[in-house]
Amino acid sequence: MSVEILSIVVFLLFILSILMFDLVFVGRKVHVLSTREALFWSFLWITLGIGFYFVVLYFGHWVHGIGSVEKLREVANLYNPYLEFKTGTFESMLREYNRSQAINYISGYFIEETLSIDNIFVMLMILQGFSVPLKDYKMVLFWGILGAIVLRFIFIFAGVVIIRKFEWMLLVFGAFLLFQGIKILFEKEKEGKDPKDSWLIKFMSRRVNIYPEYDKDRFWFRANGKLFFTPLFLVLILIELSDVVFAFDSVPAIFAVSRDPYIVFFSNIFAILGLRSLFFLIANLVNKFRFLKPGVAILLVFVGAKLLFHAKLKGWGFQPEYSLYFIAAVMIGSILLSVLFPKKEIRTE
Repeated sequence: MSVEILSIVVFLLFILSILMFDLVFVGRKVHVLSTREALFWSFLWITLGIGFYFVVLYFGHWVHGIGSVEKLREVANLYNPYLEFKTGTFESMLREYNRSQAINYISGYFIEETLSIDNIFVMLMILQGFSVPLKDYKMVLFWGILGAIVLRFIFIFAGVVIIRKFEWMLLVFGAFLLFQGIKILFEKEKEGKDPKDSWLIKFMSRRVNIYPEYDKDRFWFRANGKLFFTPLFLVLILIELSDVVFAFDSVPAIFAVSRDPYIVFFSNIFAILGLRSLFFLIANLVNKFRFLKPGVAILLVFVGAKLLFHAKLKGWGFQPEYSLYFIAAVMIGSILLSVLFPKKEIRTE
């Protein structure tokens, strides 16, 4: 077993153990997650996500089993082509490499965390559109996140293979993100479509047995020898589908800061893990932060432009930490502007 495979297996076992602990002990009682509880879990997941920066900072070289200068240069050329070593000894070069990887990780983490805000809006629309009982939100989102981890794993490692063979795909990703950012920035607000009108729901309703009502917190059940799926299962499918759609934005966006699939995967997963508690924390505040959507659009334009001009960045003296500074500025700026200039409520007589 290679060092890379061992690293990803250990990481996945760590993540799955946390999720199982949450499911078996914390989430064994179906209940509505309070704001206080959501705040605690959001703080815990964000702390874990940011704390992993220090793991990469001090042990990032373990992922690829780097034990010599030759191996270090090989890995750096493959996954971090913009890194230029300023020192000559193996120990100091390793510190430079780990620092660069750590900055790329935390930049990717903040990009994914910011882009996931839009995903929360869509999940809220799906859950409300199907009138899902509040007590079942937590369980549906748990299994939705578990499925998202599998889907992101496939997306990320497939993306790396494509980029290695066809580097020009970075330009395609960049153009797509640039278009998406401009589209979000200038499109007018419109009413969301009823999730029940989805082509997927219509397709499944014609081919499988759909029970019209919720049956406790079950996704399916058997009756008279037949398998029936509840509306809760349809909600789960739609949430997974929405994550696939958002992965088309978020995964290419993180490739703008790192080509290392492990760094991209780590940052994606830690951001996704906090998505459920973050959902409960900001579900009632979605209309308060009016400048978050333009902030997301600006980030997409930035990472799109970065991918389009990736070949010239080194010549322009662009450093990895510049991405981190810009992402942090956009996130903080969007929140501050939303607080300082709140949306005016229209009074109705």
